[in-house]
Amino acid sequence: MKMDDAAFEEAIKSKKVPLLVLDQKWHRLFAISGKPQEVKEAEERINELLAKQGKLNEEVKQLKKIKTDLMAQVMVNMEGADATKAAALEEQQLDEAKGQLEEIKAKQEACEDELMELPRILNDENNALMLLTMQFAYDKLRSNTDEINKISEWIADVKVKLKQNIIKKQNREINNKEMYAYMHDIFGKDMMRMFDVHYDDEGKLILREHLEQEQIEAARVSK
Repeated sequence: MKMDDAAFEEAIKSKKVPLLVLDQKWHRLFAISGKPQEVKEAEERINELLAKQGKLNEEVKQLKKIKTDLMAQVMVNMEGADATKAAALEEQQLDEAKGQLEEIKAKQEACEDELMELPRILNDENNALMLLTMQFAYDKLRSNTDEINKISEWIADVKVKLKQNIIKKQNREINNKEMYAYMHDIFGKDMMRMFDVHYDDEGKLILREHLEQEQIEAARVSK
């Protein structure tokens, strides 16, 4: 039983679909017809999201490294300062480091917030691409089936006509041989050879029949 649109859309939401743009078999679906414009646009949106995801992951990685390097630098500077300057240096560097670390932390949190949201957006876009893909595929399956049926009808018709023409050809060949044999028996081979030369401009068909008839008669006499 066919589901209504609302039930159908709800059902497919619960299914996990791999990212289509990363599947070579998905690309092969369009190998013959090419991708419709709306499919290309959906694919481009997903590729942009994947590129953004990669960029954000790299940015988080770099921010963590900067934060680690910054903390190490503060510790080195603190250990190298003499006792009289240690307190002032510590307060100054900690203030500067605190400001930088807060800035790095804010950037990192913003990146991580986006990274947390991206899978949902990617899933929605991927589902939308799946629906476009299915619409394309089933339209193509239907049109291919229609064409297959038409070609099958044409083949069936050609088979009938081919069979009819084969029978017609065989009948004409039999008729030619019978006619020539009767003429050969009635008028004799010498008369037939003269008429063969007179009527057979190409010198192929009738003379061939004449030679065949002579071979038949020779075989008959030899018995």
